[in-house]
Amino acid sequence: MSGIRIEGVARRYGGTAVLKGVSLEVAAGEFVALLGPSGCGKSTLMRLIAGIDRPDAGRILIQGRDVTALRPADRDVAMVFQSYALYPHLTVEENIAVPLAMRRLSAPQRLPLLGRWWPGSRAARRAIHEEVGSAALALGLGSLLDRRPGQLSGGQRQRVALARAIVRHPAAFLMDEPLSNLDAALRVHTRREIVEIHRRVGAATLYVTHDQTEALTMADRVAVMQGGEILQVAGPRAIYADPEDLRVACFIGSPRINTLEGVADSHGLVRLGGYPSGLRLCGAAAGPAPVTLAVRPEDLYLSETGGLPAEAAGLEFLGESLLLHARLAGGTPLVCRLPPSYVPDLPPGSPVRLGFDPARALLFDARGKRLRDIAVVPEPALV
Repeated sequence: MSGIRIEGVARRYGGTAVLKGVSLEVAAGEFVALLGPSGCGKSTLMRLIAGIDRPDAGRILIQGRDVTALRPADRDVAMVFQSYALYPHLTVEENIAVPLAMRRLSAPQRLPLLGRWWPGSRAARRAIHEEVGSAALALGLGSLLDRRPGQLSGGQRQRVALARAIVRHPAAFLMDEPLSNLDAALRVHTRREIVEIHRRVGAATLYVTHDQTEALTMADRVAVMQGGEILQVAGPRAIYADPEDLRVACFIGSPRINTLEGVADSHGLVRLGGYPSGLRLCGAAAGPAPVTLAVRPEDLYLSETGGLPAEAAGLEFLGESLLLHARLAGGTPLVCRLPPSYVPDLPPGSPVRLGFDPARALLFDARGKRLRDIAVVPEPALV
């Protein structure tokens, strides 16, 4: 398979296992986001792919070639860093041209003064100038080629870093939190630019981020990583609506998914937080067994008679929606997303009943693994 292939990669630092046998594939032309919280091993994996560090076990293939033991310069990858990594004393044009100059010009040809008159230097420099101009034009940098990084905005510097990566025409792109230094409005604009660049270039792209909005809006597939392991790899819609692991369900989505602890008895009835009525599981294994029911805020609704009895803790207006924060009798917090047109006021302490469609609820076992092929049917008090 062309693109990037990671097979059972492990990395330890002292007694700490940072990566625990990670495997992942990024096809040629595919954009995969590696999503996870800080400290989960994302950047370590990126460093291993780039060749900045070496794995303790496993191997890394790029375009079908095993590059595990190769130097960074021999891997044919381009990396875009969070800090841009631009040379402050060089112009925009010179920064973009660095990888081409290193690859195409000999050591004498790269000398500041003498190099320009070295045999073959003029033709090589002319070709580099044309390719740099083409990349700069595609990213809206044509009028900035004579400026230095200190004279540019954060978004412009990020585009220079992208242009420097693109101009190499690498087999794979690695992007490590490239938008984290930009303000919110500029992040939205720049992520669209990155997606368009990816479509034009067509190389395998692995994009590291802790921002789920970036991952869900930009990627063809999302790999969710926690604790040095990849928990699930799927399309953005599947990651959100059909998680395989409770940790994935809790990490994806804002506000966080609601979770209710319960116990399934030998007849398949789940009691939630001690409430007398619960959910009937059709096809469940015989209990008793602890389970977790997870419901997205948008799948909860205010009910007149059924639902879980709770008390309101406050309302939060977001413009496009209204969040009702509530607590069950045992103290379990719940968040319900209401339409912005919802009018009645619910002061803290007001009694409410929260219902949900059991067909949209997610069920997980004691290990946090998804329970499938189980129909969830509400008892009368929960409908």
